[in-house]
Amino acid sequence: MSVLAATTVAALLIASPSASDADRLAANGGFLLGNAHRCGIAGDRVVRAGERIRDLIVAAAGDDAGQEEDATSRFARFFIVSAVSDPAGAKAAASCRKVAKEFDRFERHGTVGNELAAGTTRTTAAPFRLGDGE
Repeated sequence: MSVLAATTVAALLIASPSASDADRLAANGGFLLGNAHRCGIAGDRVVRAGERIRDLIVAAAGDDAGQEEDATSRFARFFIVSAVSDPAGAKAAASCRKVAKEFDRFERHGTVGNELAAGTTRTTAAPFRLGDGE
């Protein structure tokens, strides 16, 4: 990422400060996924992560459609600025090693949540029965 692109990311953060969770999710998610794309992480993985981030933005925005729309625009701006490679070869703002590590961490976080929701985790305790605790 060029110095201009890094400056643009900083300007986006300063020019449109946010107090809402949806906006923070959008900025952080756009930055992570844009850099993941720039670093060559498989497109299907980036798309799946983007869908998760979109779901998080929707949940954080609640019933406020305007807030959801603003956060989605913010996500797109951060993604585009972060995804563009610098043809001049200037030092990137985020190293691909670090981006890959954080991206993997994000994917694992979602997997753990999905396993818990699906009830597929294994425990050593006996399963809960309806008569327990009565």
